[in-house]
Amino acid sequence: MRAIVTVIGKDTVGIIAAVCALLSEKNVNVLDISQTVLQEYFTMIMLVDTSAATVPFAQLREELAAAGQERGLDIRVQREDIFDAMHRI
Repeated sequence: MRAIVTVIGKDTVGIIAAVCALLSEKNVNVLDISQTVLQEYFTMIMLVDTSAATVPFAQLREELAAAGQERGLDIRVQREDIFDAMHRI
């Protein structure tokens, strides 16, 4: 299953590395990534494949959120189909 990971917060060194390391530990593959810094704010959207993940999706969501809180970031993950449904016009 594919999912969308979003990361927003103050820009600091190592955000991409930390998020990718956590995903790698859970055997989640990054398919595409887009990131930018808007003044001092970091924003990133990732398309990931969770089909081979070693943890349930709910646990992945919790661990990403907790990692975000530790770094002062908002990290969220949504299933691609739910993300698409929410953003249809």
